[in-house]
Amino acid sequence: MEEDEELKRLKEKKLRELLRRLRGGGEKREEKPEGVVVPLNSSNFDRVISEKKVPVIVDFWAEWCMPCRIMDPIFEKLAKDYAGRVFFAKVNVDENQDLALRYGIMGIPTYLIFKDGSPVERIVGAVGRGPLERALRKHLSS
Repeated sequence: MEEDEELKRLKEKKLRELLRRLRGGGEKREEKPEGVVVPLNSSNFDRVISEKKVPVIVDFWAEWCMPCRIMDPIFEKLAKDYAGRVFFAKVNVDENQDLALRYGIMGIPTYLIFKDGSPVERIVGAVGRGPLERALRKHLSS
C-alpha cells in the first residue's frame, strides 16, 4: 500500500511541475495540460477553478471507494476525448475535507461541473460514461 501512495505522490508532483512549466513558458493555451486529470487540493482549488476559460469537471473521490475506482478509467478517457475543451480535475475528499464540506459532498464519487468559477451541475455515483458526457456536452454548447 505504501508503494501505491508513493507512486500517487510522484504522479501528482510531476503534474504540478508540468503545470508550472506550462504557465511559466509563455504558452497562451491555459487549458494545458490537455488530456490529463489534474489533482487539486485546498490550497490550489479556488485559483485553478476560477482561472479556467473552459468548463471544469471535478471528481470528488477517495482511495478506498470502489465506485470511484470503477469510474476512474472512464473519467481519464473523457479527459483525453475532451482535451482542450474541458478541464478535468480530481479532489481526494479524505485529504481535503474542507472542500467536501464546502460543496456538500455526501456520497462519492461526486462530479461537479464549474463554469466561470461557479458550480453549475452535480452528478453523484458511478453513473458510467453516458451521463457525464451528456452533462459536459450541455455545458459546452451553452
